Amino acid sequence: MQSVDRAVTILEILARRGETGVTELAAELGVHKSTAFRLAVALEMRGLVEQPGERGKYRLGLGLIRLAGAATARMDLSQQSRPVCERLAVQVAETINVAILDGGEAVNIDQVYGPSALTTHNWVGQRTPLHATSSGKVLLAYLSEEAVNKQLDAPLERYTPRTVTDPGRLLAQLEQARADGFAYCVEELEPGLNAVAAPVRAHNGQVVAAVSASGPSFRLTEDRIPEVAAAVRSAAEEVSARLGYLRLS
Repeated sequence: MQSVDRAVTILEILARRGETGVTELAAELGVHKSTAFRLAVALEMRGLVEQPGERGKYRLGLGLIRLAGAATARMDLSQQSRPVCERLAVQVAETINVAILDGGEAVNIDQVYGPSALTTHNWVGQRTPLHATSSGKVLLAYLSEEAVNKQLDAPLERYTPRTVTDPGRLLAQLEQARADGFAYCVEELEPGLNAVAAPVRAHNGQVVAAVSASGPSFRLTEDRIPEVAAAVRSAAEEVSARLGYLRLS
């Protein structure tokens, strides 16, 4: 933890000073010059700092732009999806979530409660399995074949009696999701919980998120899924348009 803290401090020093040598970094960190040098080299290997010319002088690297861009994209997604999700929550009277792919799982980054919500379970920040959630199936459906196969290498965990754990059956569902433009789950993550989700695309057409509607199975019934799916898919297309995606049809 101490090394991580010192590395972050180096980034803060460079952000404040512009260009700084190892001697100055060591002095401000209160460490030996060799320690500061090792930390700077590690950051340089990751592209987070760079040496513009004179040996020993460092400045912030272009790798930070990549990290900042990812954070900005996530914030932009939340900002652009929020008003759409608020309208969708009223329209379908269910809880709406926006999820992204992270480390082989779906992570919910925003949530809007519908007027009929019986509970206020907060899914924001929670990681959920790809194969047992509607958002996860959407995110999984648009990965490369290699990435999908990697996800299916490990046994699929069963959460309820209805969880799909057979790889062949799951692959068929992913193919159907791409054809329909949405995916759904019927009591696959939790008993009594159903959900339907649709893909959100960035300006380049890449699927970057999923918008989902979830609710209790007695209200969000299997018969109601096509109706809710149409609304969710329309909302996802609107968010995509807000992100700059131009659908050609």
